[in-house]
Amino acid sequence: MTSFAQPLDFVRGPAMANRFMLAPLTNLQSHPDGTLSDDEIRWLSKRAEGGFATVMTAAASVQFKGLGFPGQLGIYSDDHLPGLTRLADQLRAGGAVSSVQLHHAGMRSPAEMIGEAPQSAFDDADTGARALTTDEVEVLRDDFIKAAVRAEKAGFDGVEIHGAHGYILAQFLDGTHNLRDDRYGSNFENRCRLILEIIDGVRAVTRADFQVGLRLSPERFDIKLDEAKAFAQQVMTEGKIDYLDMSLWDCFKEPEEEAHKGRPLIEHFTALERGTTRLGVAGKIKSAAKVQACLDAGADFVLPGRAAILHHDFAARCLADPAFECIATPVSRAHLKAEGLGEGFISYMATWAGFVEAPVEA
Repeated sequence: MTSFAQPLDFVRGPAMANRFMLAPLTNLQSHPDGTLSDDEIRWLSKRAEGGFATVMTAAASVQFKGLGFPGQLGIYSDDHLPGLTRLADQLRAGGAVSSVQLHHAGMRSPAEMIGEAPQSAFDDADTGARALTTDEVEVLRDDFIKAAVRAEKAGFDGVEIHGAHGYILAQFLDGTHNLRDDRYGSNFENRCRLILEIIDGVRAVTRADFQVGLRLSPERFDIKLDEAKAFAQQVMTEGKIDYLDMSLWDCFKEPEEEAHKGRPLIEHFTALERGTTRLGVAGKIKSAAKVQACLDAGADFVLPGRAAILHHDFAARCLADPAFECIATPVSRAHLKAEGLGEGFISYMATWAGFVEAPVEA
């Protein structure tokens, strides 16, 4: 049985001291220009102090026109380097491996925020998004790669490429709507091409021990489970990434597709060949027992999200107490403030049903 406390090594970069990696969590705390705020640095540094072996930033946009929400972290300009460098230094001082998640929202970019129609792999009438030209896809690829170079320059141990949750790279994976007639669309090989080119590009321009992870999600946003599994196994067995982060929504639920029901979603991915690539999972992991269940199911590590919001030291608490469970929600704003969330993050969490206590009326 794998222990929470057991270190985990990788082909490249530093080992994790335990099996806890902070999930990349939207927190709306960056400044309007994408630079890091004191609140965001405090939130992340507190998780390093709380025992998470790896701490990952929220989704950091690789292009201004790829922003997905207000208060989003940026990594599309060298102007972002001072704050990123400060964060990397603080995470290292807290004892954590550090990573930046690289992101572009695609059709989910608000037009009023970016000042133009959002872009995607394909035209989308509902959002007003237009399909990128082939040349623009190549620029997007190169901007992901340049962002990784910035992360390395800032002192981070690695990056994670965000290919999940219906954002732009997942829009390229969409087999229903991505019917492009260039090398980035229609068939499965072409739809996977952009992510693979980004991985290769990052590997070519960063140091040999720079860690590269990839986040994927099955189901939703027109991602079919069979294709998600095929691509997951491909990237793991090719050995070009150090870890695959599977965001499963709920690790132990059954798949939505009728043909795949009968076993938990997590087992569809832990059963895959993975070579030397490490496999992490995220999805409703809010107790030490659930962490152990994920490891027992074959995952190499876990990426708690809401649990890390509720407890900055969720990792340390689980390591100390195999019966630990998160505090019940809703919680008070004072509780979240004490856990290192700034007012912007707390206000965002208050939009989640049942997460934050309603204010008491006078």
